[in-house]
Amino acid sequence: MDFNPCMKHKLVRKSAREFAETELGPVAGEIDQNARFPEEVIEKMRSLNYFGLQIPKKYGGAEIDSISYATVIEELSRVCAGIGLCVTVHNSVGAYPIVRFGTSEQKKRFLPALASGERIGAFCLTEANAGSDAGGVETNAVAEKDGFVINGTKIFVTNGGVCGTALVFAITDHENPRKRASVFVVENDTPGFSVGEIEDLCGMRANQVSSLFFEDCRVSRQNLIGRLGDGLKIGLMALDTGRIGIAAQALGIAQGAFDASVKYSKERQQFNKPISSFQTIQNYLADMATEIDAGRLLLYRACSFKDAGRPFGAEAAKAKLYCSELASRITSRAVQIHGGYGYSKEYDVERYFRDAKVTEIYEGSSEVQRMVISRAVLSQLS
Repeated sequence: MDFNPCMKHKLVRKSAREFAETELGPVAGEIDQNARFPEEVIEKMRSLNYFGLQIPKKYGGAEIDSISYATVIEELSRVCAGIGLCVTVHNSVGAYPIVRFGTSEQKKRFLPALASGERIGAFCLTEANAGSDAGGVETNAVAEKDGFVINGTKIFVTNGGVCGTALVFAITDHENPRKRASVFVVENDTPGFSVGEIEDLCGMRANQVSSLFFEDCRVSRQNLIGRLGDGLKIGLMALDTGRIGIAAQALGIAQGAFDASVKYSKERQQFNKPISSFQTIQNYLADMATEIDAGRLLLYRACSFKDAGRPFGAEAAKAKLYCSELASRITSRAVQIHGGYGYSKEYDVERYFRDAKVTEIYEGSSEVQRMVISRAVLSQLS
């Protein structure tokens, strides 16, 4: 087992870090404060193929390995988690299910626009009465001669306000609990598709999270991904993939808070010396560094399992659980190290602190991750 990153991964990190610091760094505070989606930065990301990270090259994507993918998400999120969220959701649960389950015609039809970033992807599962219960969706898709008519509402949709292509989970069979839902591609110019107000969130404010409404929204049979009743299977696979991205995002938030804390501790003077000379601060930094390294190793293991074609659901759940909870712990500690300044919006750690919490909730809450992990553990012992 080689723990040293290869030259390719070093170059990916260097490139993503330079872009994030140069392009996102100057606007990260402002777009958070104003809840603004920075189209001027997004346009530059399109030319770098950040929206095609996991899409095959034949459709215009970059087709990079999972560790490279996680590295890009980490570095974007280290500077601006809201944009890191946009990229990971687009790639992992917006585009990847089409890559994995789409027909050749569907891939030709949908993937080039997703790879170029012309259309940003969204994953529409959560409803007022369905979140952790992935099988509890109430949105309906009624079969017609030439397609389906979709009616329902999705809430807390990441990228909702800017999405061009949405994967929508809807009931197609009310009688079969395991085959009741199916997945449809719905483009934003489809009649009956509409966007609700942008959510005024605590963190991730640069991301346009919103509700999406489907009112007699007609799609053709060619918009069905996989087979009728495959919704739960596709959803769970997509969430496994998505959890790698959220783990990387949480890791980036933690790394950003840690880097800011190291810098601040060397500059801040108390009792005529930098606070980094105090044992308590040194202990804080040592614990933070250790947790970040542990999280990164869990993340990379999940990535390696995925790329090797091995089952990786439990590994992704462990990485997501640990990285999201360490992000909350580390950002809280970063605020403590900064003292009163850490509670001020003038310092980035205040934003990191707000951004971290939701990583424990979306793409499956920490409680759901523990369910996934415990089932894997118990199945091994039976």
